Amino acid sequence: MRAALVALRLAWRGHKGALLAISVLTVAGGMLPVAGAWASKLLFDELSRGQQADGERALLVAVASAVAVALGGAVGYALGHLMTVAQAAIGLVAGDDLYRRVNSFVGIAPFENPSFRDRLELAQQAAEQAPFALLTFAMATAHGFVSVVGFAGVLFAVEPTVGWLLLAAALPELVIQVGLARQRARATEEATSIFRTRYMFQVLLTDVRAARELRLFGLGDLFRGRMLSALRRANGIELRAGRRTATAQSGLSVASALVLLAGTVVAVRGVLRGELTLGDVVLYLGAMASLQSGLSGIMSQLGDVGTGMRLFGNYVSLVHPREPSPGEQADGARPVEPLHTGLTFEDVWFRYTPDGPWILRGVSFTVAAGSSMGLVGVNGAGKSTLVKLACRFYDPERGRVLWDGVDLRELDVAALRRRMGAVFQDFMAYDLIASENIGLGDLRYLDDLPRIRTAAGLARIDEALERLPKAYRTMLSRSFQDDEADDGAALSGGQWQRVALARSLLREDADLLILDEPTASLDAEAAQQVSEVLRHLRRGRASLMVSHRLSALRRCDEIVVLDGGVVIENGDHDALMTLGGEYARLFELQAADYQDARVGS
Repeated sequence: MRAALVALRLAWRGHKGALLAISVLTVAGGMLPVAGAWASKLLFDELSRGQQADGERALLVAVASAVAVALGGAVGYALGHLMTVAQAAIGLVAGDDLYRRVNSFVGIAPFENPSFRDRLELAQQAAEQAPFALLTFAMATAHGFVSVVGFAGVLFAVEPTVGWLLLAAALPELVIQVGLARQRARATEEATSIFRTRYMFQVLLTDVRAARELRLFGLGDLFRGRMLSALRRANGIELRAGRRTATAQSGLSVASALVLLAGTVVAVRGVLRGELTLGDVVLYLGAMASLQSGLSGIMSQLGDVGTGMRLFGNYVSLVHPREPSPGEQADGARPVEPLHTGLTFEDVWFRYTPDGPWILRGVSFTVAAGSSMGLVGVNGAGKSTLVKLACRFYDPERGRVLWDGVDLRELDVAALRRRMGAVFQDFMAYDLIASENIGLGDLRYLDDLPRIRTAAGLARIDEALERLPKAYRTMLSRSFQDDEADDGAALSGGQWQRVALARSLLREDADLLILDEPTASLDAEAAQQVSEVLRHLRRGRASLMVSHRLSALRRCDEIVVLDGGVVIENGDHDALMTLGGEYARLFELQAADYQDARVGS
């Protein structure tokens, strides 16, 4: 019931005018068949009088019957158009509500939860289909109700036995259709995760980023086989549900035919006994067929809308939750002041799931305002997790992350992030034009080309973007074209990393720079140039930098060394080298590859 109310509210918000017009036309459309059938009865009664028939009256009734049919057709076409208008409007409102809710998540934990991903997939499907399905059902029910009431009145007036027979036959059909709806909904839910698997392999087979490895390693047949296997499993689930539905529907069709046959026998016997006129028989048979068809249509749509509403429950639970989603974080309300003291990790413990291993264990350090902090450690030490906590993509399970002594959980998260600039290890390459790929770093300057070019120049990517076919208006994608039929351009991995860096540098007023492997995809010369730029930009700002190239961290004011989620060393480069611990070992390992007696001699 809650899902149905939400769906009806979406329909009302989508297009009130269309909904009101649909309601009026639906009632009118339900009355016209009854009026047409009654006109047909009068016509046949008049014609059955033979020579005594009133020609003018017969002609008038015939015209009335034709008008009813014509109006019925016109109303049907009008309803079809209005339903299309309503469907488009409902889709816009439902999609807006869904993605507004998705954007409201403070962190990224829900998006890394497979069960949430399945719910989101079902919610996306239901948002497009279920409200319109409910509206269609409601209108069909109203149309059928008006027709059924009119025709049922005729049947009960002419022969009550058949009227009761039809209504009795409708009850088991109602129960069966509701059961079928539940089965279809369960099948759809069960198949959703399998369809996501199929889609993943489908994308891999067509994605330009995967094309090279697929061909080099001969992975095409493997992924194609897995895609088809997932498709077969999903199809098997849906086909089993479809077979059960088809079997039940076949039985219902036979039952309907038997009821129609019984009614026909009653009508014929009435004529033979002289109890019914020819017009009565025409009206009787038309009413019986229309009543049966109307009830069957309502029951059939009830099954469809039942399936849709069950799936729409995923939309309702996501957009209008009674309790937070797993891992959902609450936003803070306190304003965020410029960073004066620093960003502090205070005895931070963190793991991604309640029963998972600890990724961080009692981590404590401070990135002082205006200073640079480097994070060092082997893969899995917890460096990227610290970056996620600093951006408040997650909250620590124990301990606190503080902005000038204030827990990040108390701060307005949007305001907090506006005071940060970041380059992530898995940065995004957007299928947008070059200027927008950089301008997304600060939406205030999305169309400010001079400022965008300044950031691109700092990241050493301005010249490369200027050489593109349409310079900064070039689409950085081979998958999409812009409105001017630009074929797009492809950038190298290193060029994309510079674009991502420029995107971060667009925030000139950021108090904290977070740099997670900012030079990983760059060649040695480019990495050296970018490192010099970053050293210049870090002046006067706090910065937290992660890199496996320890030479990039050498000039940081302080370096924190992590191992197994624990801080095992900290200090500047010289102090850590003197200490001769883990940092010195890693630095010497990297430096050994560059040792050559001929260098510097």
